[in-house]
Amino acid sequence: MTARAAGAEDWQPVCRVAELTIERGATALVHGQAIAIFRTPGDQVYALGNHDPFAKGSVIARGIVGRRGGVPFVASPAHKHAFDLRTGKCLDDAQVSVPAYDVKVVEGVVLVGHRKQDDAA
Repeated sequence: MTARAAGAEDWQPVCRVAELTIERGATALVHGQAIAIFRTPGDQVYALGNHDPFAKGSVIARGIVGRRGGVPFVASPAHKHAFDLRTGKCLDDAQVSVPAYDVKVVEGVVLVGHRKQDDAA
């Protein structure tokens, strides 16, 4: 894996963090991809691909947010599979995941970067 310099064009402003309802998803088009954005009670913000691989539809943003064993997740509203908000990995089926995206908040604005690389060995 090669490191890439993150330029300003790599981060797309999406909304103000205050506009995100805690434990509810919102959708945005980022770098041409449908993204589900989530804000947790500690004001941590996460971004996942909105396409549910089990339901074959764009429904992840409508999922239920919670914690399982300390892991923040969203459960798809279609089949209830839980996806780790940090990595996109399915907590119910280790062979399945959705894309996870880099997120940062700068001066109250949520910025979404590129898809995270899978660093699992």
